[in-house]
Amino acid sequence: MYAVFKLSGFQYQAEEGALVKVPFQDTEKGTKFDINEVMLISDDKETLTGRPFVTDAKIEAEVVDNGKDDKVEIRVYKRRTKYHRSMGHRQDFTEIRINKIVVPKA
Repeated sequence: MYAVFKLSGFQYQAEEGALVKVPFQDTEKGTKFDINEVMLISDDKETLTGRPFVTDAKIEAEVVDNGKDDKVEIRVYKRRTKYHRSMGHRQDFTEIRINKIVVPKA
């Protein structure tokens, strides 16, 4: 069984027990929370789709870690002007574990 959910403006696909790296959530390590914006739930027998979200469906998740991604280096060069510039950026992230996908009862 897997689900597609929306968190912080991005969509993710995950199964139970999976680790997902999402944009930084202001929560501490070990905190459990629910994701209510579930767009699709699918298993071997059937698929539930929402318009835009599946009603009464939720995903129970737990924060595993907070951190920073690898550095992304940006280089700027403009010809004939002796203009060179180098910048870097490290994006904050939160790693969550999907504990349970709760399917609404029909």
